[in-house]
Amino acid sequence: MLTPLGWGTAAVSAPLYAAGWWLGYPEPAMLAVAGLAAVGAAALWTLPQPKLDVRREIAPLKVERGEPAVGVLHVTNKGRGTRGLSAHDAAGSTSVAVDVPRLRAGGTRSVTYRLPTERRGEIPVGPLRLVRADPLRLARRVREYGAPQILLVRPRTVRLPLLPSGRAHHLEGPTSDRSPAGTATFHALREYVIGDEMRHIHWKSSARTGTLMVRQLVDASLPTTTVVLEARPESWPEPDDFELAVDAAASVAAGAAAANFPVRILTGNGPLADTRGGPGDMEVVLDRLTSVTTREGPQSTVDAVRRVRAGGSLVVVTSGAAELGRIAAVRSRFDRVVVLRVRPPEPASAPPGVHLIDFGDLDGLAESWRRLGSVR
Repeated sequence: MLTPLGWGTAAVSAPLYAAGWWLGYPEPAMLAVAGLAAVGAAALWTLPQPKLDVRREIAPLKVERGEPAVGVLHVTNKGRGTRGLSAHDAAGSTSVAVDVPRLRAGGTRSVTYRLPTERRGEIPVGPLRLVRADPLRLARRVREYGAPQILLVRPRTVRLPLLPSGRAHHLEGPTSDRSPAGTATFHALREYVIGDEMRHIHWKSSARTGTLMVRQLVDASLPTTTVVLEARPESWPEPDDFELAVDAAASVAAGAAAANFPVRILTGNGPLADTRGGPGDMEVVLDRLTSVTTREGPQSTVDAVRRVRAGGSLVVVTSGAAELGRIAAVRSRFDRVVVLRVRPPEPASAPPGVHLIDFGDLDGLAESWRRLGSVR
């Protein structure tokens, strides 16, 4: 197709030829013919289609924001030549220049280039766009090669240890008063109530106290770490602050998942991840946080918390102090509550029973988190 310069040359040449012929001056007509001939030759120059086989690799397929990632193109020329070509590989909304060497017929070369990883998200890489242009830049033709692939640029994380939940531990597993009633693990003795099974009566304690006492059994379960990320746009006027908030949420969730504890992540728009505790949970947690964005939600962070099962630790990642009072209202539903404030505009005091951490970068978060872990 013609470039703007090519269209301009053709548009000027036609009236120039007509004027020269009408006025009887051969020079303008000759210039017009030369211009039209150049445009025609440029179109013919870009007409041949390169016959290439392009195979792409991305290493690694998943990286933290800011870490290096490369694309590797294996290019095989199945035609005559690749002279006069420039190449660009699409990487999300950007375009990466690729130095594709000249290849003789049947030749194969591998080309390595850096991929942009400054922005978190699912980055589609490809297809490779080959541009053939004539020397005068009057015409250019773009053709695409190779199937696109996805590069996952995940949040940055720092290693954060699992916070103690404050639960009492049993040999068969951690339990608390909020553990669901079950048949597996002894938790405590209590007075008999109508409907209790007779096989759960503890006869020695009943004889000593003179009151029927039964064993309270619960289902032993690992405490869940619930991470709530504030994602309403008005809470994050600075995009960099929201990125840091996502990094903080990812660090907390990844730390719990690495210890094989259940993790629940949600925003006001709903749940993002809900894992049970396993070796692959950290990958799930980081992948789910890769594409989270700010958008209006049907409920606030505290409203979202009210809908989840009680127990374990609650970590809320926010920016201001407006939610602190409302978070205190759900404090009794969890064993431990921590509020992480990203670069807060003003200092604030934590309500009773709520731990508050203000931080401006991940290193500051890690230091404050370790100090919090030593507080029982």
